[in-house]
Amino acid sequence: MAPTSSTAPPPTRRTAFAEGVDQVRAAATTEPGRLRIIGALLALLVVAFGAVTAWQMTDRSAAADDVLNKSQPLSTAAADIYRSLADANTAASSGFLAGGQETAESRKRYEDDIDTAAAKLVTAANNSDPGSPSAAAITKLNKLLPEYKGLVERARTYNRQGYPVGGAYLRYANQKMQQEMLPAAEDLYKKENQRLRDDYADATPYPWAAIALGVLALAALAWAQHRNYRRTNRVLNHGLVAATAATTVVLLWLVIGHSVARAGLNDSYDHGVRSLNVLHDARIASLKARGNENLTLVARGAETVKVGDETVDAYDHDFSEDMGVLAKGLAEAQRLADDDSGTKPVEQAGNNMAEWKKRHTAARAQDDNGNYEQALTLVIGGKGATGECFDSVDANLARALEHEQGEFRQAAGDGLDAMGGLAVGAAVLAVLGAAGAVLGIGRRLSEYR
Repeated sequence: MAPTSSTAPPPTRRTAFAEGVDQVRAAATTEPGRLRIIGALLALLVVAFGAVTAWQMTDRSAAADDVLNKSQPLSTAAADIYRSLADANTAASSGFLAGGQETAESRKRYEDDIDTAAAKLVTAANNSDPGSPSAAAITKLNKLLPEYKGLVERARTYNRQGYPVGGAYLRYANQKMQQEMLPAAEDLYKKENQRLRDDYADATPYPWAAIALGVLALAALAWAQHRNYRRTNRVLNHGLVAATAATTVVLLWLVIGHSVARAGLNDSYDHGVRSLNVLHDARIASLKARGNENLTLVARGAETVKVGDETVDAYDHDFSEDMGVLAKGLAEAQRLADDDSGTKPVEQAGNNMAEWKKRHTAARAQDDNGNYEQALTLVIGGKGATGECFDSVDANLARALEHEQGEFRQAAGDGLDAMGGLAVGAAVLAVLGAAGAVLGIGRRLSEYR
């Protein structure tokens, strides 16, 4: 039998990673090798610290900028849409009550409100995400707005001609506003408020990953300097000292800068956004109350509602409900106001509201006694009418809103400014710190040549 020959299997080729590990192990057996490894790790830690700091602060700065320049203005725009629609409804009912005596000022107020709502809807549409719930609410409002305008114009036309059907058209327009348009506007307002809260949630958390890396980098640099001192009896290594100084500056800048920014943003929410939300709600309640007060005279008892065992005028009942909401809103706004400029207009609005309720009671008494014209004069007349009180409430709430908007912008702007330059500064100082660590270790390596 012929002998057989066997061939030895080829040696298994090692991976580059395995070879690298062996090289590191070999290097770690000598002091120069250990120094090179230490230098590389120190540089990596400092650079990682700077990179994570830049990343986290860029995200927080962008969120803070959105709070100041995007989500809060959009939340206010959504509230303005609601207010403009409610005020247009109020102006329409006031004009209807005036009949052929409708003033140019009343007509202009209605047209301005409709134009404002349309313009704000365009702005909101341009800043909403396609397919989002906000976009759906905007689309719905854009569809309903011309339908509402058509109903109001029909009501006015029939009213000028003396046809009672005009009141039915106005009540139908009010129903469309109250049951479809204002709920959609309120939904948009809530969605924009949620986006604002989300931006606050992104802007205010502490950058714990960056802080942890900074502490770790400082600990590693301290250990390297202590090791250097024990082996050479040299107190300072200029490169490592420079790296430590750069890392310390970044860490302190990060902690202090973000703490100041966080305080500013929290202040802008507690003393700005919360007050703005309460004031917007109070202003909307006053507008709804005025609209229902007018519609009480338009309907003349045609709309009723059951309250317990009693049947009452539906619009007058809603007026009372709205005034209750207004009273609570004013009380909360006064509690949240932190200076006289914020408190005084709210107090004045409260006094106007109290007088409004007295005049409304007098107007209802006249209407219940069959004195419709006297009741009408007490509601839409000049001096001494409830309209005068409503205008004062609205004007004072507008003043309070303007003040709180300024408070918000100041505090949020301070918070954003506190983050200014931190991301870029951290990246630059981290690079300098890593270079210092490499140079410091390089100085020790030169002693072995």
